[in-house]
Amino acid sequence: MQNDDKSLSGKTAQLILDGKTYDLPVIVGTENEHAIDIRCLRTDTGYITYDPGYGNTGSCQSDVTFVDGENGILRYRGYPIEDIAAQGTFIETAYLLIFGELPTRAQRQEFRDILSEQELLHEGLRHHFEGFPSSGHPMAILSAVINALGCYHPDLLELSSQEDFLRAAAKIISKVRTIAAWSYRKAQGLPFMYPDPKLSYCRNFLHMMHSIPHRQFEPTDAQVRALSLFFLLHADHEQNCSCSTVRMVQSTEANLFASVSAGICALWGRLHGGANAGVIKMLEQINQGEATIPEYIERVKRKEFRLMGFGHRIYKSFDPRAKILREAAHDMLESTGYDDPLLDIALELAEVALNDEYFTERKLYPNVDFYSGIILRALNIPVNMFPVMFAIGRMPGWIAHWHEAARDGVNKIHRPRQIYTGLKPRTYIPLDSRL
Repeated sequence: MQNDDKSLSGKTAQLILDGKTYDLPVIVGTENEHAIDIRCLRTDTGYITYDPGYGNTGSCQSDVTFVDGENGILRYRGYPIEDIAAQGTFIETAYLLIFGELPTRAQRQEFRDILSEQELLHEGLRHHFEGFPSSGHPMAILSAVINALGCYHPDLLELSSQEDFLRAAAKIISKVRTIAAWSYRKAQGLPFMYPDPKLSYCRNFLHMMHSIPHRQFEPTDAQVRALSLFFLLHADHEQNCSCSTVRMVQSTEANLFASVSAGICALWGRLHGGANAGVIKMLEQINQGEATIPEYIERVKRKEFRLMGFGHRIYKSFDPRAKILREAAHDMLESTGYDDPLLDIALELAEVALNDEYFTERKLYPNVDFYSGIILRALNIPVNMFPVMFAIGRMPGWIAHWHEAARDGVNKIHRPRQIYTGLKPRTYIPLDSRL
């Protein structure tokens, strides 16, 4: 088996099939992750692997994000998420993910200036919102309008230079706020608020969401910081479903707008971007007296309910993002005087669960969704907008992975195999002969 790859270790694994031995190359990542290279398996043996959900399958090699779920580690381009959250901003994080390095002061200002230049929507595109019913889900609107952006920027459907890529990335990251805010205003029957170039990324979004003509919404610094952290902590998370969707669509050489639009659709599902809405629903049920916290915990143990916001497919210890958002939620609510009984319920629920062997033995710890819903609720973001907020934050990661896949030189269209379990060949029955 010949595979030309910089990460091949020289080691091999042996597979024995029908008495014949096959040597499979071993790939080793920079964090000492080991993988068996099976790219030639079907050609050499006639066999394929079977892995529903792809939980044991590496679909690519990537330099963007590292996750160690056993030890609760998340790093963007090598930087621990705790350091980025403590010292960085969402815009710096977006630049880091997309271009590989933290921006200098001059690069950060240039990136901010480009985002400000790109924040307005073409007036023709603005009229697209009139075609959606007021009851239309904002995720459907977001996906459709992001995809339609390509129609208004045909020069960016084929990105032939780094400058073109920068413009396309900036358009999406900047305009996604405007599209998201306008989808909300459409549902509320409110006039659209245009972006204000004098405002920062997060302040501008909150302005477009909550200002009304002649009455500017003025968020506190703690609210802006909490929103920035929300976006920053959701900016990338390795090969999750939506990211893998973006890379899969890119493998067909689809343009950036179409690829991230597909990512939005994948994120929409309640098992992915809709999980924090489930947390709010659970907390509201407890707050409304449907069950006390001890009663709810016991019903979870009896598998009558699922404890939303606990556990994670990747993290088998505490989600590092949850710790950061917990503090941000505290700071924001304290600074604004916002009294949310759901936060008190959330903290008590977490305390009870973390001291219960049933949950600790199963490594069911609070994840990022457990606290993110509290922050969005305190920012007056309606529950149906929660996955939209997730999509805004995840946009830099999707763009970074699209770009990485587009320039890695492989250009191999994603095409998983299957194990066919249907009927064997049979004779076609003419219509008149069917009973």
